[in-house]
Amino acid sequence: MKVAIFGIGLIGGSTAIDLRAANFCSEIIGVGRTQKNNELALHLGLVDKIATKEEAIAQADLIVLTVPVNNLIEELKYVLDYIQPHQVVTDMGSTKGGIIDAIKNHPNRQQYVASHPMAGTENSGPSAAIPNLFNGKVCIICDKENSNIAAVKLVEEMYNVLGMRLKYMEAHKHDVHAAYISHISHISSFVLAATVLEKEKDEEAILEMAGGGFESTVRLAKSSPEMWAPIFQQNKNSLLEVMDTYIEKMYHFRNLINKNKTEELLAFMKEANEIRKILK
Repeated sequence: MKVAIFGIGLIGGSTAIDLRAANFCSEIIGVGRTQKNNELALHLGLVDKIATKEEAIAQADLIVLTVPVNNLIEELKYVLDYIQPHQVVTDMGSTKGGIIDAIKNHPNRQQYVASHPMAGTENSGPSAAIPNLFNGKVCIICDKENSNIAAVKLVEEMYNVLGMRLKYMEAHKHDVHAAYISHISHISSFVLAATVLEKEKDEEAILEMAGGGFESTVRLAKSSPEMWAPIFQQNKNSLLEVMDTYIEKMYHFRNLINKNKTEELLAFMKEANEIRKILK
């Protein structure tokens, strides 16, 4: 079996590393966005060869799209237009509702399996690819009833090889949940980093005083803006609702401090501590 990966950065490259290690396929074909990425992916041994989109579609049994979400719909439509009945395509994008809506009437819709492996780091590009990035993490497969059984089975096999735990969800519900547990975390990190940089002009002081808590909180602010800006736009409706709630909670927290309501502040934080029961 041959696998083509469109986008060979952190996600695509890490996928390639683990699929190769598990002998999941006989060949991995890379389709990068730039010549630099293509050359680096080859040099690092992430892929066996680089091909054009047309060549990759003609040769691959499984096509994995890991391109930024603002390019996903166009790429997916292109692949679906040209794949043969035996081929399967999946994507690893962080949003799902808009993508599925855009191709729901395509004659080859059943050969597509919508998926979101919830794993990553703040780094990007082929050199950021690492083994075991996905191991033990959750992968969401959306609207699997609209994909043919063989296609779903192949994609499930791939994620099992990557060591992921599979969950199933309706696409638009996925986007709401992703806004709460993933997207708002990145926004909070970007905003906190921007706030600190605006108020604290002494970079050396930041480095000297930054403890583990600060570093872990702003780590996500090092993520690729080119990747995350389109995600925020595509999931705008769900995300705005989450942000409104977040801002409301922040104002409440501010008022408790401002009005010296120590007992209420303590109760608020104890209530927040309940997250320990979920994130052990």
